[in-house]
Amino acid sequence: MKYIFVTGGVVSSLGKGLAAASIGTLLEARGLKTLMQKFDPYLNVDPGTMSPYQHGEVYVLDDGAETDLDLGHYERFTSGVMSQMNNLTSGQVFDTVIKKERRGDYLGKTVQFIPHVTDEIKERMNKVTRDNPQVDVLITEIGGTVGDMEGLLFIEALRQFALEVGKDNVCFIHVTLLPYIKAAGEAKTKPTQQSVAKLRELGIQPDIIICRTETDLDEDSRKKIAMFCNVEKKNVVAFRDVAHTIYECPLDLRRDKIDRLVVDKIGLGHTPSPNLEKWEAFVQRVIHPKHKVTIAVAGKYIELQDAYKSIYESLIHAGAHHDTKVQIVRVEAEAIEDHGARAVIGDVDGILVPGGFGDRGIEGKILAAKYARENKIPYFGICLGMQIATIEYARNMCGLKGANSTEFDKATPHPVICLQEEQKGVDDMGATMRLGSCESILFAGTKAADLYGNVDRIHERHRHRYEVNSDYQDKLQECGLVISSVSAKEGLVEIVELADHPFYLGAQFHPEFLSKPNHPHPLFSGFVAAALAKAIAEGDA
Repeated sequence: MKYIFVTGGVVSSLGKGLAAASIGTLLEARGLKTLMQKFDPYLNVDPGTMSPYQHGEVYVLDDGAETDLDLGHYERFTSGVMSQMNNLTSGQVFDTVIKKERRGDYLGKTVQFIPHVTDEIKERMNKVTRDNPQVDVLITEIGGTVGDMEGLLFIEALRQFALEVGKDNVCFIHVTLLPYIKAAGEAKTKPTQQSVAKLRELGIQPDIIICRTETDLDEDSRKKIAMFCNVEKKNVVAFRDVAHTIYECPLDLRRDKIDRLVVDKIGLGHTPSPNLEKWEAFVQRVIHPKHKVTIAVAGKYIELQDAYKSIYESLIHAGAHHDTKVQIVRVEAEAIEDHGARAVIGDVDGILVPGGFGDRGIEGKILAAKYARENKIPYFGICLGMQIATIEYARNMCGLKGANSTEFDKATPHPVICLQEEQKGVDDMGATMRLGSCESILFAGTKAADLYGNVDRIHERHRHRYEVNSDYQDKLQECGLVISSVSAKEGLVEIVELADHPFYLGAQFHPEFLSKPNHPHPLFSGFVAAALAKAIAEGDA
């Protein structure tokens, strides 16, 4: 196996994850099999207990691992399917080392950062290598910024690992900021020089430097960076601000032939030039669509771009599939409570209520679901959004006054949503929900079955503690709420829908985690198709 390590310097949020994912796209387009992983230096075991304000969305994998949102980019940009082995945090490393020490695994030795902690980090790379013999290239992104104290052990582990596997099998890529000083009228290379100098102090000489820049990279800057950072000029690559969509990133990096630079460094230069025809076609449909729809997303963390990252990306995938631009209107759920759904949401082609936790904005989301149901506006509820639709229907169509979820009102007279039986008595918050891919049964003759292509079983990723109360299933169905899917093992409600509505569907799982650029998730595709049909009928598409 060959290895690519991606580090970052100067500032955070440079787009290391997108750079790493884009390199994966280009290598796969050359016919190579890639796998990606993220090393995060923070002490949390995983981001599962973090607020979205801290870390954006939590991206859930098939095996139930709660991971960094960059793994979402990895799965969307490449064909690799990630597992808990593909996201490592300092919390996991120290937890493992301490448990080993308590068991006596170190045979009485003094346990130290080096070699014991660094060995644990290297073991993760070795295990991924052993478990994936079919993979040609493992791409590892190191979170944080070079020079941060919390990341030093990861950098040291990479230095050691490169020596062990042979430097000819390793490519170090450093992503850095090239700031443009408007008053001076030029880009400045000094931050890049200082960042690379810090990396070299730690024993790593980057092979390729990616310069994050809002302008192009002129030859003088390229030459200066090459000289002061000890790399060839051709190995100084520009990573420009893209104009329309993040899916332009692989095409932008291809301009400086980064894939050629990488494969030459790791001895895979015999591979053919990348075939990007399908990727370019997808990008063109995103940039130059024939139609347009407006979809309101009513959520709790609506001001945060990264809180619903995978949902926004899934709407782009589905929009491109239908040659349609999805214009997203971000709606604060609490504003609906204050001013009403019609005043806040207005005339849109679709309404989506995403997942979430806590009672803030809940009544606003319920009003959004009611507004969509009564006005025949396509509605898509995900996780909590499905539970919201169920609560609204119970209250207003089943006559269950005060119906609610016990998450928000423990004394509700009609707990149509309740805590899962296995969740009762659980005290720890981390990794204790219903997580990961579960098998569900689809019922024939339903909208959901039609969207999935009339298969009878599906596998979708979950992240929730509450569910539709089985005691109310018969009542809900008698009143017209269609249950179109249940879990194969427990019989839990997975999908609800309405038959007499253009598109009114709620999914307990998270379909956004399985959507890809040229393979949109069928539920997102169906939702956008319904929104487009409404827009065309009203002459707005």
